[in-house]
Amino acid sequence: MINKQVPNAKKALKGLTDGMTLMLGGFGLCGIPENAIAEMVAMDVKKITCISNNAGVDNFGLGLLLQKHQIRKMVSSYVGENDEFERQMLSGELEVELIPQGTLAERCRAAQAGFPAIYTPAGYGTEVAEGKETREFDGKMYILETAFKADFSFVKAWKGDAAGNLIFKATARNFNPNMCGAATITVAEVEELVPVGSLDPNQIHIPGIFVQRIFEGKGYEKRIEKRTVRQKI
Repeated sequence: MINKQVPNAKKALKGLTDGMTLMLGGFGLCGIPENAIAEMVAMDVKKITCISNNAGVDNFGLGLLLQKHQIRKMVSSYVGENDEFERQMLSGELEVELIPQGTLAERCRAAQAGFPAIYTPAGYGTEVAEGKETREFDGKMYILETAFKADFSFVKAWKGDAAGNLIFKATARNFNPNMCGAATITVAEVEELVPVGSLDPNQIHIPGIFVQRIFEGKGYEKRIEKRTVRQKI
């Protein structure tokens, strides 16, 4: 049995260098690879391109990399909770490519499946379609969108085994599955790493063939992106 387990985030990020393109799973602050991001901050890797639905918040998630100006370009869908992101974008310090959320997911999935591109109706007739090939299918217009190309994909799962099989929990099953196998190297961090054979095969969301490295993460904060509470009556 192939053992893909590494002892920690430092070993999992071996080979990560300046200027690389990275995929990072999660939705808002749910299911983000916290340990991998923390290690990137410690490594002080620079000029990276990050493909992620969100850009974290000012003091957590990808926001930590933005604070240190480690990100050169963000490829995202929703970025409305990060003041530092806004400042860097408006000042021209940060290159930004905003993509419809479904298109972002499908460009990840296309890379995972080995497809070079997809056709999508999202964005046709808007500036999203500028400079892109369009085609009509059954009377409806579509935009050609290419699959992403990334050096590393970082995902976070609930449980996994040393063979790389993964189970995601609840809403953390968002962009994480689509990013597995969508880059040259996929690194999975899990809350609990169990022996091979411990996971019910019928419950596995991503088979180990899509994962190259796996480790058990520590100290997850699991913050809430925007907390809303009722006023006390």
